[in-house]
Amino acid sequence: MADLILVDSQDNEIGVMEKVKAHLGDGTLHRAFSAIVFNKNGETLIAQRSAGKMLWPLYWDNTCASHPFPGEDIVASGERRLSEELGFSCPLKKVDVFQYQAKYLDIGAENELCATLIGEYNGAVDPVESEVADYKWVNIADLKDDMINNPDKYTIWFKIAVDRLIEKGIIKLKEKL
Repeated sequence: MADLILVDSQDNEIGVMEKVKAHLGDGTLHRAFSAIVFNKNGETLIAQRSAGKMLWPLYWDNTCASHPFPGEDIVASGERRLSEELGFSCPLKKVDVFQYQAKYLDIGAENELCATLIGEYNGAVDPVESEVADYKWVNIADLKDDMINNPDKYTIWFKIAVDRLIEKGIIKLKEKL
């Protein structure tokens, strides 16, 4: 199993821990990322987590969410995981970092210092079944509306990342015609 990078609230590395162990109980604070990929039409690619995920199975998520390996740059990690989960990669840019903690039923929790990475891609998507149950391109305004009306369909970190990107003006909600 993979080791996660444990960090303090200032993103200083303080050790490593096996992935499942880091997600048990209330979770142990570790480094993570949420990659949000857009196309030339301003739509974002969202992925439904596979049924086999320990936490938040079958929830809709940002394009790709994961953890860097010890010693791996967070942006390089995001680009690597796009390829491993969705069959494509694109250049990503780190635009935000936030900390959150969320319990999932009585199974475990996320406790992450999460970097938000954004990029653009306009080609084919070839998801890996063990990672992604489904995917779709969606207009960000429609996505935000659905997050408000159906919040239990989406992962907590995805909702936080989208809200922060809107608040910071990094993504803009376009008016519907």
